[in-house]
Amino acid sequence: MKIRSASLISSNAHYKMCPQDLKPEVAFIGRSNVGKSSLMNVLLQRKQLARVSKMPGKTELIHHFLVNDQIYFVDLPGYGWAQVGHATKMKWEKMLREYLLHRPNIVTVFLLIDAKIPLQAIDLECISWLGQHQIPFAIVLTKADKKHKMVAQKHYMALIDSLQQDWATLPPIFVVSAHNRLGIEKMLGYIESVTRP
Repeated sequence: MKIRSASLISSNAHYKMCPQDLKPEVAFIGRSNVGKSSLMNVLLQRKQLARVSKMPGKTELIHHFLVNDQIYFVDLPGYGWAQVGHATKMKWEKMLREYLLHRPNIVTVFLLIDAKIPLQAIDLECISWLGQHQIPFAIVLTKADKKHKMVAQKHYMALIDSLQQDWATLPPIFVVSAHNRLGIEKMLGYIESVTRP
């Protein structure tokens, strides 16, 4: 997939306020500080289109980026740890659930997991929830640059072992690094395949 154009179209707090033209949507979710904005910027070949911050929890709305005038990349608030109050976390979780359950044009959800740390229970819960609701998704192990190659491989194998306990067919899994573009072309190829008319 070649990125010819990408621009932020809308930022909304409710799925009903999101674009209504029903173009295919590729959504990105993950725990706070998983590297979501960095990955999206690399995929879109833009330095700061998606806001990157060292402070977790900076994505507070549903952001729609129009790509090649054909599909939307959707940046969703992170779940899990963030320096926000309980009420705000609950609001974000409700926003996420409603978007994921009620947007008919979602073609896939990329669930981002930090490859540098052991698999977290909250990530497994999200995987299970997506499966239970039959929402198409793929798993993306982020931050798998050369410096963390051995750790990333260890956590990749642990993920496979965990998934095989409950899943007859595993979802697609990508190992990526926004730093050195590892896995980026594979992700773009997958996006092209699921958004092709």
